[in-house]
Amino acid sequence: MDHGIINDMAICIMVAWLLAVGAHLFKQPLILAYLVAGFVIGPLGLKWVAAQESVQTISSLGLILLLFMIGLEIDLKKILGAGRLITVTGVSQIAGSFLLGCLFFWLLAKTLGFQMLEIIYLAAAVSLSSTVIVVKLLYDKRELNTLPGRITLGILVLQDLFAILFLAIQPELGSPSAGPIFLALLKVLFLVAISFTASRYALPQVFRLVSRLPEIVTVGALAWCFLIGGLGEKLGLSREMGALVAGVALSTFPYTLDVTAKVTSLRDFFLTLFFVALGMTIPLPTLAALGWALVVGAFILLSRVLTVFLPLLWMSHGHRASLLPALNLCQISEFSLVIFAIGAASGHVSEGARGILAYAFVLLAVGSTYAIMQSDTLARLAGRGLKALKVADLDAAAEAKARPRRTPPIFLLGFSWTASSLLEEISRHDRNLINELRVIDFNPHVNQELRQRSVDVVYGDISQRDTLEHAGLGEARIILCTLPNTILKGINNLRLVQMLREINPKAQIIVYSEIFSDIPDLYAAGASYVCLPRLIEAAEVLSLLKAARENLLDEKRAELDRELADRHEVIP
Repeated sequence: MDHGIINDMAICIMVAWLLAVGAHLFKQPLILAYLVAGFVIGPLGLKWVAAQESVQTISSLGLILLLFMIGLEIDLKKILGAGRLITVTGVSQIAGSFLLGCLFFWLLAKTLGFQMLEIIYLAAAVSLSSTVIVVKLLYDKRELNTLPGRITLGILVLQDLFAILFLAIQPELGSPSAGPIFLALLKVLFLVAISFTASRYALPQVFRLVSRLPEIVTVGALAWCFLIGGLGEKLGLSREMGALVAGVALSTFPYTLDVTAKVTSLRDFFLTLFFVALGMTIPLPTLAALGWALVVGAFILLSRVLTVFLPLLWMSHGHRASLLPALNLCQISEFSLVIFAIGAASGHVSEGARGILAYAFVLLAVGSTYAIMQSDTLARLAGRGLKALKVADLDAAAEAKARPRRTPPIFLLGFSWTASSLLEEISRHDRNLINELRVIDFNPHVNQELRQRSVDVVYGDISQRDTLEHAGLGEARIILCTLPNTILKGINNLRLVQMLREINPKAQIIVYSEIFSDIPDLYAAGASYVCLPRLIEAAEVLSLLKAARENLLDEKRAELDRELADRHEVIP
Protein backbone atom coordinates (compact mmCIF):
# COMPACT_ATOMS: atom_id res chain seq x y z
CA MET A 1 0.00 0.00 0.00
CA ASP A 2 1.31 3.44 -0.94
CA HIS A 3 1.40 5.71 2.07
CA GLY A 4 3.10 8.58 0.23
CA ILE A 5 0.19 11.00 0.41
CA ILE A 6 -0.36 10.25 4.12
CA ASN A 7 3.31 10.99 4.81
CA ASP A 8 3.09 14.20 2.78
CA MET A 9 0.02 15.32 4.70
CA ALA A 10 1.75 14.49 7.98
CA ILE A 11 4.75 16.59 7.00
CA CYS A 12 2.47 19.48 6.00
CA ILE A 13 0.60 19.42 9.29
CA MET A 14 3.69 19.04 11.51
CA VAL A 15 5.65 21.86 9.85
CA ALA A 16 2.56 24.08 9.78
CA TRP A 17 2.00 23.45 13.48
CA LEU A 18 5.59 24.25 14.45
CA LEU A 19 5.55 27.51 12.50
CA ALA A 20 2.08 28.34 13.83
CA VAL A 21 3.39 28.09 17.40
CA GLY A 22 6.12 30.56 16.48
CA ALA A 23 3.60 32.87 14.81
CA HIS A 24 1.43 32.76 17.92
CA LEU A 25 4.36 33.63 20.19
CA PHE A 26 5.21 36.63 18.00
CA LYS A 27 1.50 37.55 17.64
CA GLN A 28 1.38 37.10 13.87
CA PRO A 29 -1.56 35.75 11.80
CA LEU A 30 -1.55 31.95 11.60
CA ILE A 31 -2.20 32.11 7.86
CA LEU A 32 1.32 33.50 7.42
CA ALA A 33 2.74 30.45 9.20
CA TYR A 34 0.84 28.10 6.90
CA LEU A 35 1.96 29.93 3.74
CA VAL A 36 5.58 29.91 4.92
CA ALA A 37 5.31 26.20 5.79
CA GLY A 38 4.16 25.43 2.25
CA PHE A 39 6.99 27.45 0.78
CA VAL A 40 9.59 25.80 3.03
CA ILE A 41 8.59 22.19 2.28
CA GLY A 42 7.51 22.80 -1.32
CA PRO A 43 9.35 22.45 -4.63
CA LEU A 44 11.27 25.71 -4.16
CA GLY A 45 12.21 24.91 -0.57
CA LEU A 46 13.32 21.65 1.02
CA LYS A 47 11.23 19.52 -1.40
CA TRP A 48 9.92 17.33 1.40
CA VAL A 49 6.53 16.85 -0.26
CA ALA A 50 6.48 14.50 -3.23
CA ALA A 51 2.75 14.24 -4.02
CA GLN A 52 2.08 17.97 -4.18
CA GLU A 53 -0.91 17.57 -6.52
CA SER A 54 -2.58 15.07 -4.19
CA VAL A 55 -2.16 17.39 -1.21
CA GLN A 56 -3.65 20.24 -3.23
CA THR A 57 -6.63 18.06 -4.20
CA ILE A 58 -7.34 17.14 -0.59
CA SER A 59 -6.74 20.72 0.53
CA SER A 60 -9.50 21.89 -1.81
CA LEU A 61 -11.88 20.41 0.77
CA GLY A 62 -10.64 23.11 3.14
CA LEU A 63 -11.58 25.78 0.61
CA ILE A 64 -15.08 24.33 0.20
CA LEU A 65 -15.57 24.12 3.98
CA LEU A 66 -14.18 27.65 4.43
CA LEU A 67 -16.74 29.10 2.02
CA PHE A 68 -19.50 27.02 3.61
CA MET A 69 -18.56 28.43 7.02
CA ILE A 70 -18.40 31.97 5.66
CA GLY A 71 -21.90 31.45 4.31
CA LEU A 72 -23.11 30.19 7.70
CA GLU A 73 -21.78 33.33 9.35
CA ILE A 74 -23.18 35.84 6.84
CA ASP A 75 -26.07 37.72 8.42
CA LEU A 76 -28.42 38.71 5.61
CA LYS A 77 -30.42 40.89 8.00
CA LYS A 78 -27.30 42.92 8.74
CA ILE A 79 -26.56 43.30 5.03
CA LEU A 80 -30.12 44.34 4.20
CA GLY A 81 -30.44 46.53 7.27
CA ALA A 82 -27.05 48.26 7.08
CA GLY A 83 -27.40 51.92 7.91
CA ARG A 84 -26.69 54.74 5.51
CA LEU A 85 -23.26 55.35 7.01
CA ILE A 86 -22.03 51.78 6.54
CA THR A 87 -23.75 51.37 3.16
CA VAL A 88 -22.30 54.56 1.68
CA THR A 89 -18.83 53.89 3.08
CA GLY A 90 -18.89 50.20 2.10
CA VAL A 91 -19.98 50.88 -1.48
CA SER A 92 -17.44 53.69 -1.71
CA GLN A 93 -14.66 51.43 -0.45
CA ILE A 94 -15.46 48.42 -2.63
CA ALA A 95 -16.32 50.26 -5.87
CA GLY A 96 -13.60 52.88 -5.36
CA SER A 97 -10.88 50.33 -4.54
CA PHE A 98 -11.88 48.15 -7.50
CA LEU A 99 -11.84 51.04 -9.99
CA LEU A 100 -8.61 52.46 -8.58
CA GLY A 101 -7.15 48.94 -8.68
CA CYS A 102 -8.07 48.54 -12.34
CA LEU A 103 -6.39 51.86 -13.15
CA PHE A 104 -3.34 51.10 -11.00
CA PHE A 105 -2.67 47.63 -12.43
CA TRP A 106 -3.45 48.81 -15.96
CA LEU A 107 -0.63 51.36 -15.56
CA LEU A 108 1.65 48.52 -14.44
CA ALA A 109 0.49 46.13 -17.16
CA LYS A 110 3.24 46.90 -19.65
CA THR A 111 5.99 46.71 -17.05
CA LEU A 112 4.80 43.50 -15.39
CA GLY A 113 3.08 41.86 -18.36
CA PHE A 114 -0.39 41.71 -16.80
CA GLN A 115 -3.27 40.72 -19.06
CA MET A 116 -6.68 42.36 -18.75
CA LEU A 117 -8.06 39.31 -16.94
CA GLU A 118 -5.30 39.49 -14.34
CA ILE A 119 -5.97 43.20 -13.86
CA ILE A 120 -9.60 42.40 -12.97
CA TYR A 121 -8.54 39.66 -10.52
CA LEU A 122 -5.93 41.90 -8.91
CA ALA A 123 -8.38 44.81 -8.60
CA ALA A 124 -10.94 42.53 -6.94
CA ALA A 125 -8.26 41.10 -4.62
CA VAL A 126 -7.05 44.49 -3.35
CA SER A 127 -10.66 45.58 -2.73
CA LEU A 128 -11.07 42.99 0.04
CA SER A 129 -9.69 43.17 3.59
CA SER A 130 -8.92 40.34 5.98
CA THR A 131 -11.90 39.44 8.16
CA VAL A 132 -9.79 36.93 10.12
CA ILE A 133 -7.07 39.44 11.06
CA VAL A 134 -9.37 42.41 11.69
CA VAL A 135 -11.99 40.63 13.81
CA LYS A 136 -9.34 38.85 15.92
CA LEU A 137 -7.43 42.05 16.67
CA LEU A 138 -10.51 44.19 17.34
CA TYR A 139 -11.84 41.47 19.63
CA ASP A 140 -8.57 41.38 21.55
CA LYS A 141 -8.68 45.19 21.88
CA ARG A 142 -12.39 45.12 22.87
CA GLU A 143 -13.24 47.47 20.02
CA LEU A 144 -15.81 45.42 18.11
CA ASN A 145 -18.68 47.44 19.61
CA THR A 146 -17.09 50.86 19.20
CA LEU A 147 -18.24 53.10 16.34
CA PRO A 148 -15.07 52.51 14.24
CA GLY A 149 -15.39 48.79 15.00
CA ARG A 150 -19.01 48.65 13.85
CA ILE A 151 -18.17 50.58 10.67
CA THR A 152 -15.26 48.21 9.98
CA LEU A 153 -17.41 45.09 10.50
CA GLY A 154 -20.19 46.52 8.32
CA ILE A 155 -17.76 47.13 5.46
CA LEU A 156 -16.34 43.61 5.85
CA VAL A 157 -19.86 42.16 5.52
CA LEU A 158 -20.44 44.15 2.32
CA GLN A 159 -17.05 42.96 1.05
CA ASP A 160 -18.25 39.37 1.53
CA LEU A 161 -21.27 40.19 -0.62
CA PHE A 162 -18.98 41.60 -3.33
CA ALA A 163 -16.85 38.46 -3.17
CA ILE A 164 -19.97 36.34 -3.67
CA LEU A 165 -20.90 38.32 -6.78
CA PHE A 166 -17.34 38.03 -8.09
CA LEU A 167 -17.33 34.27 -7.59
CA ALA A 168 -20.65 34.13 -9.44
CA ILE A 169 -19.20 35.62 -12.64
CA GLN A 170 -15.69 34.18 -12.22
CA PRO A 171 -16.19 31.20 -14.57
CA GLU A 172 -17.14 33.56 -17.41
CA LEU A 173 -14.27 36.01 -16.98
CA GLY A 174 -12.16 34.09 -19.49
CA SER A 175 -14.41 35.40 -22.27
CA PRO A 176 -16.11 38.40 -20.70
CA SER A 177 -19.20 39.53 -22.54
CA ALA A 178 -22.63 40.63 -21.45
CA GLY A 179 -24.38 37.42 -22.53
CA PRO A 180 -22.33 34.80 -20.65
CA ILE A 181 -22.03 37.00 -17.54
CA PHE A 182 -25.80 37.60 -17.53
CA LEU A 183 -26.30 33.84 -17.95
CA ALA A 184 -23.92 33.18 -15.04
CA LEU A 185 -25.92 35.53 -12.85
CA LEU A 186 -29.11 33.73 -13.87
CA LYS A 187 -27.49 30.43 -12.87
CA VAL A 188 -26.58 31.91 -9.50
CA LEU A 189 -30.13 33.15 -9.01
CA PHE A 190 -31.42 29.69 -9.91
CA LEU A 191 -28.97 28.07 -7.45
CA VAL A 192 -29.98 30.54 -4.74
CA ALA A 193 -33.68 29.99 -5.43
CA ILE A 194 -33.33 26.19 -5.23
CA SER A 195 -31.24 26.40 -2.05
CA PHE A 196 -33.47 28.86 -0.24
CA THR A 197 -36.67 27.08 -1.27
CA ALA A 198 -35.31 23.81 0.10
CA SER A 199 -34.02 25.50 3.27
CA ARG A 200 -37.42 27.13 3.80
CA TYR A 201 -39.79 24.21 3.16
CA ALA A 202 -37.87 20.91 3.27
CA LEU A 203 -34.76 21.13 5.43
CA PRO A 204 -36.43 22.39 8.65
CA GLN A 205 -38.58 19.24 8.85
CA VAL A 206 -35.60 16.99 8.08
CA PHE A 207 -33.35 18.62 10.67
CA ARG A 208 -36.13 18.64 13.24
CA LEU A 209 -36.45 14.86 12.91
CA VAL A 210 -32.78 14.33 13.76
CA SER A 211 -32.26 17.33 16.08
CA ARG A 212 -31.80 14.99 19.07
CA LEU A 213 -28.79 13.44 17.34
CA PRO A 214 -26.29 16.30 16.91
CA GLU A 215 -23.82 14.18 14.95
CA ILE A 216 -26.47 13.50 12.30
CA VAL A 217 -27.27 17.22 12.16
CA THR A 218 -23.59 17.93 11.45
CA VAL A 219 -23.34 15.21 8.80
CA GLY A 220 -26.58 16.47 7.26
CA ALA A 221 -25.20 20.00 7.08
CA LEU A 222 -22.03 18.73 5.38
CA ALA A 223 -24.12 16.64 2.98
CA TRP A 224 -26.13 19.75 2.13
CA CYS A 225 -22.87 21.68 1.55
CA PHE A 226 -21.52 19.12 -0.93
CA LEU A 227 -24.92 18.64 -2.59
CA ILE A 228 -25.32 22.34 -3.41
CA GLY A 229 -21.61 22.52 -4.23
CA GLY A 230 -22.06 19.72 -6.76
CA LEU A 231 -25.15 21.43 -8.18
CA GLY A 232 -23.14 24.63 -8.57
CA GLU A 233 -20.49 22.73 -10.53
CA LYS A 234 -23.17 21.10 -12.74
CA LEU A 235 -24.51 24.58 -13.52
CA GLY A 236 -21.07 25.65 -14.71
CA LEU A 237 -20.31 27.76 -11.64
CA SER A 238 -18.03 26.14 -9.05
CA ARG A 239 -18.21 23.90 -6.01
CA GLU A 240 -16.90 26.80 -3.92
CA MET A 241 -19.73 29.06 -5.06
CA GLY A 242 -22.25 26.32 -4.28
CA ALA A 243 -20.77 25.79 -0.80
CA LEU A 244 -21.08 29.50 -0.09
CA VAL A 245 -24.75 29.55 -1.15
CA ALA A 246 -25.40 26.40 0.90
CA GLY A 247 -23.99 28.09 4.00
CA VAL A 248 -26.04 31.27 3.52
CA ALA A 249 -29.19 29.17 3.06
CA LEU A 250 -28.58 27.51 6.45
CA SER A 251 -27.45 30.66 8.25
CA THR A 252 -30.87 31.33 9.82
CA PHE A 253 -31.36 27.79 11.16
CA PRO A 254 -31.41 27.31 14.94
CA TYR A 255 -28.81 24.54 14.50
CA THR A 256 -26.27 26.84 12.84
CA LEU A 257 -24.20 27.53 15.96
CA ASP A 258 -23.87 23.83 16.76
CA VAL A 259 -22.98 22.98 13.15
CA THR A 260 -20.45 25.81 13.03
CA ALA A 261 -18.80 24.65 16.25
CA LYS A 262 -18.48 21.05 15.03
CA VAL A 263 -17.41 21.83 11.46
CA THR A 264 -14.82 24.37 12.59
CA SER A 265 -12.27 21.74 13.64
CA LEU A 266 -12.76 19.78 10.42
CA ARG A 267 -12.51 22.98 8.39
CA ASP A 268 -9.35 24.10 10.20
CA PHE A 269 -7.59 20.83 9.39
CA PHE A 270 -8.32 20.97 5.67
CA LEU A 271 -7.88 24.74 5.56
CA THR A 272 -4.41 24.37 7.02
CA LEU A 273 -3.61 22.01 4.14
CA PHE A 274 -5.13 24.50 1.69
CA PHE A 275 -2.89 27.38 2.78
CA VAL A 276 0.14 25.09 2.99
CA ALA A 277 -0.57 23.91 -0.56
CA LEU A 278 -1.02 27.54 -1.58
CA GLY A 279 2.37 28.33 -0.07
CA MET A 280 3.92 25.64 -2.27
CA THR A 281 2.86 27.60 -5.36
CA ILE A 282 4.45 30.89 -4.25
CA PRO A 283 7.38 31.64 -6.56
CA LEU A 284 10.89 32.18 -5.21
CA PRO A 285 11.11 35.72 -3.85
CA THR A 286 13.18 38.17 -5.83
CA LEU A 287 14.04 41.76 -5.04
CA ALA A 288 11.81 42.80 -7.93
CA ALA A 289 8.83 40.78 -6.64
CA LEU A 290 9.28 42.10 -3.09
CA GLY A 291 9.62 45.62 -4.42
CA TRP A 292 6.38 45.36 -6.40
CA ALA A 293 4.69 43.86 -3.34
CA LEU A 294 5.69 46.98 -1.40
CA VAL A 295 4.28 49.14 -4.20
CA VAL A 296 0.99 47.18 -4.09
CA GLY A 297 0.92 47.55 -0.29
CA ALA A 298 1.42 51.32 -0.56
CA PHE A 299 -1.38 51.48 -3.12
CA ILE A 300 -3.75 49.64 -0.77
CA LEU A 301 -2.95 52.07 2.05
CA LEU A 302 -3.66 55.00 -0.27
CA SER A 303 -6.86 53.42 -1.60
CA ARG A 304 -8.23 52.95 1.93
CA VAL A 305 -7.55 56.60 2.70
CA LEU A 306 -9.36 57.71 -0.46
CA THR A 307 -12.30 55.30 -0.21
CA VAL A 308 -12.87 55.03 3.56
CA PHE A 309 -11.32 57.98 5.38
CA LEU A 310 -12.48 60.71 2.97
CA PRO A 311 -16.13 59.56 2.72
CA LEU A 312 -16.41 59.27 6.52
CA LEU A 313 -14.80 62.67 6.97
CA TRP A 314 -17.20 64.09 4.37
CA MET A 315 -20.09 62.66 6.41
CA SER A 316 -18.81 64.60 9.45
CA HIS A 317 -17.39 61.76 11.54
CA GLY A 318 -14.23 63.50 12.61
CA HIS A 319 -10.60 62.57 12.21
CA ARG A 320 -10.53 59.62 14.62
CA ALA A 321 -13.77 57.85 13.63
CA SER A 322 -12.74 58.24 9.97
CA LEU A 323 -9.11 57.19 10.34
CA LEU A 324 -9.57 54.05 12.44
CA PRO A 325 -11.83 52.11 9.99
CA ALA A 326 -9.46 53.02 7.13
CA LEU A 327 -6.51 51.78 9.18
CA ASN A 328 -8.36 48.62 10.21
CA LEU A 329 -9.00 47.65 6.59
CA CYS A 330 -5.43 48.00 5.30
CA GLN A 331 -4.76 44.36 4.38
CA ILE A 332 -5.45 41.90 1.60
CA SER A 333 -8.10 39.34 2.48
CA GLU A 334 -7.48 35.62 2.77
CA PHE A 335 -10.56 35.53 0.50
CA SER A 336 -8.39 37.26 -2.13
CA LEU A 337 -5.99 34.31 -1.98
CA VAL A 338 -8.99 32.01 -2.44
CA ILE A 339 -10.16 33.98 -5.48
CA PHE A 340 -6.66 33.83 -6.96
CA ALA A 341 -6.44 30.09 -6.30
CA ILE A 342 -9.72 29.57 -8.17
CA GLY A 343 -8.49 31.89 -10.92
CA ALA A 344 -5.23 29.96 -11.22
CA ALA A 345 -7.15 26.68 -11.50
CA SER A 346 -9.13 28.24 -14.36
CA GLY A 347 -5.95 29.51 -16.05
CA HIS A 348 -6.93 33.15 -15.56
CA VAL A 349 -3.89 34.39 -13.58
CA SER A 350 -0.15 33.89 -13.92
CA GLU A 351 2.37 32.75 -11.34
CA GLY A 352 3.94 36.21 -11.33
CA ALA A 353 0.69 37.89 -10.34
CA ARG A 354 0.07 35.25 -7.64
CA GLY A 355 3.55 35.81 -6.24
CA ILE A 356 3.19 39.59 -6.01
CA LEU A 357 -0.22 39.24 -4.36
CA ALA A 358 1.06 36.63 -1.89
CA TYR A 359 4.03 38.76 -0.85
CA ALA A 360 1.83 41.85 -0.53
CA PHE A 361 -0.56 39.80 1.63
CA VAL A 362 2.30 38.79 3.94
CA LEU A 363 3.73 42.30 4.22
CA LEU A 364 0.36 43.92 4.94
CA ALA A 365 -0.73 41.17 7.34
CA VAL A 366 2.36 41.73 9.47
CA GLY A 367 2.27 45.51 9.17
CA SER A 368 -1.45 45.89 9.81
CA THR A 369 -1.25 43.64 12.89
CA TYR A 370 1.08 46.13 14.56
CA ALA A 371 -0.80 49.12 13.11
CA ILE A 372 -4.17 47.99 14.49
CA MET A 373 -2.67 47.26 17.90
CA GLN A 374 -1.27 50.82 17.95
CA SER A 375 -4.17 52.38 16.03
CA ASP A 376 -5.07 54.89 18.76
CA THR A 377 -1.56 56.30 18.82
CA LEU A 378 -1.44 56.45 15.03
CA ALA A 379 -4.85 58.13 14.89
CA ARG A 380 -3.75 60.80 17.38
CA LEU A 381 -0.56 61.51 15.44
CA ALA A 382 -2.43 61.65 12.16
CA GLY A 383 -5.09 63.87 13.73
CA ARG A 384 -2.45 66.38 14.80
CA GLY A 385 -1.00 66.39 11.30
CA LEU A 386 -4.44 66.88 9.75
CA LYS A 387 -5.20 69.76 12.10
CA ALA A 388 -1.86 71.33 11.21
CA LEU A 389 -2.89 71.07 7.56
CA LYS A 390 -6.19 72.82 8.45
CA VAL A 391 -8.30 69.73 7.68
CA ALA A 392 -11.55 70.37 9.57
CA ASP A 393 -12.46 68.10 12.46
CA LEU A 394 -15.72 67.84 14.37
CA ASP A 395 -14.37 70.21 17.00
CA ALA A 396 -13.80 73.05 14.55
CA ALA A 397 -16.96 74.93 13.56
CA ALA A 398 -19.47 72.73 15.41
CA GLU A 399 -17.77 73.15 18.77
CA ALA A 400 -17.61 76.92 18.49
CA LYS A 401 -21.37 77.07 17.88
CA ALA A 402 -22.49 74.37 20.30
CA ARG A 403 -20.49 75.09 23.44
CA PRO A 404 -21.66 77.75 25.86
CA ARG A 405 -19.11 80.31 26.94
CA ARG A 406 -19.34 79.60 30.65
CA THR A 407 -17.54 76.61 32.10
CA PRO A 408 -19.92 74.18 33.86
CA PRO A 409 -18.84 72.77 37.24
CA ILE A 410 -19.12 69.04 36.38
CA PHE A 411 -17.06 67.29 33.69
CA LEU A 412 -17.86 63.77 32.45
CA LEU A 413 -14.84 62.27 30.67
CA GLY A 414 -15.73 59.65 28.06
CA PHE A 415 -19.24 58.51 27.28
CA SER A 416 -19.97 54.79 27.29
CA TRP A 417 -22.77 52.57 28.66
CA THR A 418 -22.47 53.67 32.30
CA ALA A 419 -22.41 57.35 31.34
CA SER A 420 -25.43 56.82 29.11
CA SER A 421 -27.41 55.31 31.99
CA LEU A 422 -26.19 58.05 34.34
CA LEU A 423 -27.46 60.74 31.96
CA GLU A 424 -30.84 58.99 31.82
CA GLU A 425 -31.05 59.02 35.63
CA ILE A 426 -30.14 62.70 35.68
CA SER A 427 -32.83 63.44 33.08
CA ARG A 428 -35.42 61.65 35.21
CA HIS A 429 -34.57 62.79 38.69
CA ASP A 430 -32.52 66.01 38.53
CA ARG A 431 -33.06 67.71 35.21
CA ASN A 432 -31.31 70.90 36.32
CA LEU A 433 -28.06 68.96 36.76
CA ILE A 434 -27.77 68.68 32.96
CA ASN A 435 -27.08 72.43 32.83
CA GLU A 436 -24.07 71.90 35.12
CA LEU A 437 -22.58 69.09 33.00
CA ARG A 438 -20.02 69.03 30.19
CA VAL A 439 -19.17 65.78 28.37
CA ILE A 440 -15.89 65.16 26.52
CA ASP A 441 -15.93 62.26 24.05
CA PHE A 442 -14.77 61.51 20.50
CA ASN A 443 -17.74 59.42 19.31
CA PRO A 444 -19.49 61.56 16.64
CA HIS A 445 -22.83 59.79 17.12
CA VAL A 446 -22.70 60.47 20.85
CA ASN A 447 -21.79 64.10 20.19
CA GLN A 448 -24.71 64.56 17.81
CA GLU A 449 -27.23 62.86 20.11
CA LEU A 450 -26.08 64.82 23.17
CA ARG A 451 -26.39 68.13 21.34
CA GLN A 452 -29.92 67.21 20.30
CA ARG A 453 -30.66 66.69 24.00
CA SER A 454 -29.16 70.11 24.85
CA VAL A 455 -26.19 68.55 26.67
CA ASP A 456 -22.95 70.56 26.56
CA VAL A 457 -20.47 68.28 24.77
CA VAL A 458 -16.92 68.74 23.54
CA TYR A 459 -15.54 66.52 20.78
CA GLY A 460 -12.11 65.32 21.83
CA ASP A 461 -9.80 62.60 23.13
CA ILE A 462 -9.67 62.59 26.94
CA SER A 463 -6.15 61.14 26.87
CA GLN A 464 -4.88 64.40 25.38
CA ARG A 465 -3.91 67.16 27.82
CA ASP A 466 -4.50 69.90 25.25
CA THR A 467 -8.08 68.71 24.73
CA LEU A 468 -8.84 68.80 28.45
CA GLU A 469 -7.28 72.23 28.95
CA HIS A 470 -9.03 73.65 25.89
CA ALA A 471 -12.37 72.30 27.18
CA GLY A 472 -11.95 74.27 30.41
CA LEU A 473 -11.32 71.38 32.77
CA GLY A 474 -9.02 73.56 34.89
CA GLU A 475 -12.12 75.38 36.19
CA ALA A 476 -14.18 72.25 36.98
CA ARG A 477 -15.36 71.45 40.51
CA ILE A 478 -16.19 67.76 39.91
CA ILE A 479 -14.55 65.45 37.36
CA LEU A 480 -16.03 62.01 36.69
CA CYS A 481 -14.67 59.23 34.46
CA THR A 482 -16.78 56.05 34.29
CA LEU A 483 -14.43 54.21 31.91
CA PRO A 484 -12.35 51.30 33.29
CA ASN A 485 -8.83 50.67 32.03
CA THR A 486 -10.04 48.01 29.59
CA ILE A 487 -12.03 50.63 27.66
CA LEU A 488 -9.70 53.64 27.94
CA LYS A 489 -7.51 54.15 24.86
CA GLY A 490 -4.02 55.61 24.97
CA ILE A 491 -4.09 56.09 28.75
CA ASN A 492 -5.13 54.37 31.97
CA ASN A 493 -6.97 55.75 34.99
CA LEU A 494 -3.79 56.21 37.02
CA ARG A 495 -2.11 58.38 34.38
CA LEU A 496 -5.43 60.15 33.78
CA VAL A 497 -5.78 61.10 37.45
CA GLN A 498 -2.18 62.33 37.52
CA MET A 499 -2.83 64.51 34.48
CA LEU A 500 -6.14 65.78 35.89
CA ARG A 501 -4.44 66.78 39.14
CA GLU A 502 -1.79 68.72 37.23
CA ILE A 503 -4.49 70.60 35.29
CA ASN A 504 -6.84 71.10 38.25
CA PRO A 505 -5.42 70.66 41.77
CA LYS A 506 -8.69 71.45 43.55
CA ALA A 507 -11.42 69.49 41.75
CA GLN A 508 -13.07 66.40 43.22
CA ILE A 509 -12.11 63.48 40.97
CA ILE A 510 -14.17 60.28 40.76
CA VAL A 511 -12.75 57.36 38.72
CA TYR A 512 -13.42 53.65 38.22
CA SER A 513 -11.25 50.66 39.05
CA GLU A 514 -11.67 47.01 38.14
CA ILE A 515 -9.16 45.56 40.63
CA PHE A 516 -8.56 46.32 44.30
CA SER A 517 -4.78 46.65 44.03
CA ASP A 518 -5.10 49.77 41.85
CA ILE A 519 -7.08 51.71 44.47
CA PRO A 520 -4.17 52.86 46.72
CA ASP A 521 -2.23 54.11 43.69
CA LEU A 522 -5.26 56.03 42.41
CA TYR A 523 -5.76 57.71 45.78
CA ALA A 524 -2.05 58.52 45.98
CA ALA A 525 -2.26 60.11 42.52
CA GLY A 526 -5.04 62.43 43.68
CA ALA A 527 -8.37 60.65 43.18
CA SER A 528 -11.10 61.79 45.57
CA TYR A 529 -13.13 58.59 45.28
CA VAL A 530 -12.58 55.28 43.47
CA CYS A 531 -15.73 53.45 42.43
CA LEU A 532 -15.75 49.64 42.03
CA PRO A 533 -18.61 48.62 39.73
CA ARG A 534 -18.04 44.95 40.54
CA LEU A 535 -19.31 45.54 44.10
CA ILE A 536 -22.49 47.14 42.79
CA GLU A 537 -22.97 44.29 40.30
CA ALA A 538 -22.32 41.70 43.01
CA ALA A 539 -25.04 43.21 45.22
CA GLU A 540 -27.48 43.12 42.30
CA VAL A 541 -26.61 39.51 41.42
CA LEU A 542 -27.03 38.51 45.06
CA SER A 543 -30.55 39.98 45.07
CA LEU A 544 -31.28 37.96 41.91
CA LEU A 545 -30.04 34.76 43.54
CA LYS A 546 -32.27 35.38 46.56
CA ALA A 547 -35.21 36.07 44.23
CA ALA A 548 -34.47 32.85 42.34
CA ARG A 549 -34.48 30.84 45.60
CA GLU A 550 -37.93 32.24 46.35
CA ASN A 551 -39.17 31.78 42.75
CA LEU A 552 -39.53 35.52 42.31
CA LEU A 553 -37.50 35.95 39.11
CA ASP A 554 -40.65 36.59 37.05
CA GLU A 555 -41.43 39.59 39.27
CA LYS A 556 -37.84 40.80 38.95
CA ARG A 557 -37.98 40.43 35.18
CA ALA A 558 -41.30 42.30 34.97
CA GLU A 559 -39.82 45.09 37.07
CA LEU A 560 -36.80 45.32 34.77
CA ASP A 561 -39.00 45.27 31.66
CA ARG A 562 -41.00 48.21 33.01
CA GLU A 563 -37.76 50.06 33.76
CA LEU A 564 -36.31 49.47 30.28
CA ALA A 565 -39.56 50.39 28.53
CA ASP A 566 -39.34 53.96 29.85
CA ARG A 567 -35.63 54.52 29.20
CA HIS A 568 -34.43 56.48 26.18
CA GLU A 569 -30.66 56.37 26.49
CA VAL A 570 -28.05 57.81 24.15
CA ILE A 571 -26.42 54.36 23.91
CA PRO A 572 -29.23 51.76 24.12
